[in-house]
Amino acid sequence: MAFHIVLVEPEIPANTGNIARTCAATGTWLHLVRPLGFLTDDKTLKRAGLDYWHAVNIEYHDSFQEVKDKYAEGRFFLATTKAKRVYTEFTFQDGDFFVFGKETKGLPPEIIAEHPDHLIRMPMTDAVRSLNLSNSAAIVLFEGLRQTGFPGLK
Repeated sequence: MAFHIVLVEPEIPANTGNIARTCAATGTWLHLVRPLGFLTDDKTLKRAGLDYWHAVNIEYHDSFQEVKDKYAEGRFFLATTKAKRVYTEFTFQDGDFFVFGKETKGLPPEIIAEHPDHLIRMPMTDAVRSLNLSNSAAIVLFEGLRQTGFPGLK
């Protein structure tokens, strides 16, 4: 098993590339939900992921519902600034899915409404609307890895 990061309609190739590199380094699955705001052969995307693309377990999906249907037994945790609970208040387990929305708008309201008990946020000041997508994904992923004892990592 492994953790999963789901990016719903990511827009910035460098963020997705950075997340892909993090996934390669941790054995985490990356799920990209279309439409993407870039082409997958984008130079910036490739540069951010460096030469680690061969080590990324990646799946493409046409909708978030497709991800949920394929992994019906999965636990989905949705990162949103609208969440009341901080990500460290949850107990994660191997195989969990961490879901993030597009950089400019976050997750669609209908997706958020479907998961009221699994909304997570990162604490921050009121000076900004949100953290960078790739930073947010790394923060939550590494909390999950910490909680599970960093399986398979040295």
